Amino acid sequence: MAELENPNMMPNLITFLSSLLEEVAESNDLNCGFKAQKISVFHGLTRPTISIQSYLDRIYKYANCSPSCFIVAYVYLDRFAQRQPSLPINSFNVHRLLITSVMVAAKFMDDMYYNNAYYAKVGGISTTEMNFLEVDFLFGLGFHLNVTPNTFRTYYTYLQRKMTMLQPPPIIAESSLSFWKGRSLKVVHLCFNEEESSHQKQQLAV
Repeated sequence: MAELENPNMMPNLITFLSSLLEEVAESNDLNCGFKAQKISVFHGLTRPTISIQSYLDRIYKYANCSPSCFIVAYVYLDRFAQRQPSLPINSFNVHRLLITSVMVAAKFMDDMYYNNAYYAKVGGISTTEMNFLEVDFLFGLGFHLNVTPNTFRTYYTYLQRKMTMLQPPPIIAESSLSFWKGRSLKVVHLCFNEEESSHQKQQLAV
C-alpha cells in the first residue's frame, strides 16, 4: 500500500507493533502459571535484555526489507499463534519469533533479500540457530505463507485504525487476534476465507 511508503508511517507502525507485542508477552507471562506452555526452540533461557521496541527498531533499520514485510510478519505471527496454542507469545520467545517472521516474510515477499547468516547477525543469534528457527516456524505455520490482498488489507486496516485511535469495526473490535490467547476469557479470532472477499468471525474458548 502507498501509505507504507510514507517515511513517517513505518516508525509509527514499528512503535505500535512493539507496544502490542509487549502487552501480549506480559499478559502471557502472567498467565503461564495457569496454562501449560510448551518449551520450543524459540524460547531463551532468560529474558533478552534488549526491549521489544529496540529489537524491532534494529530489525527495521538493518533488514532493508519492504515495508509490507512487517505487515506480513504480523499475519504470520497470528497464524502461528492460532496453530500453536501451546506456544503463546511471551517474553522468552517474542524476540526469536520476531526476527524469524520478518525473515520469512522478506523471503516470500521481496525479490531481493539477505540470507540467514545476515538475519542471524541482525537478531543477535548464530546462523545455525537461525536455520533451526526458520524450519520450526515454517512447520508451525503449516507452510501457509500466502497472504491474499484481502487478508493483508484487513490486518493493515486493523493496525492503522488502532494507531489512529479510531474505533475498529465490530468484527475486530473485540479481538486482539490470536496473540491474546493467554487471557482466560472468550475471544473472537479472525477466520479468513482466502477465496472470498469477506471474512467471518469464529468464537473460541480460551
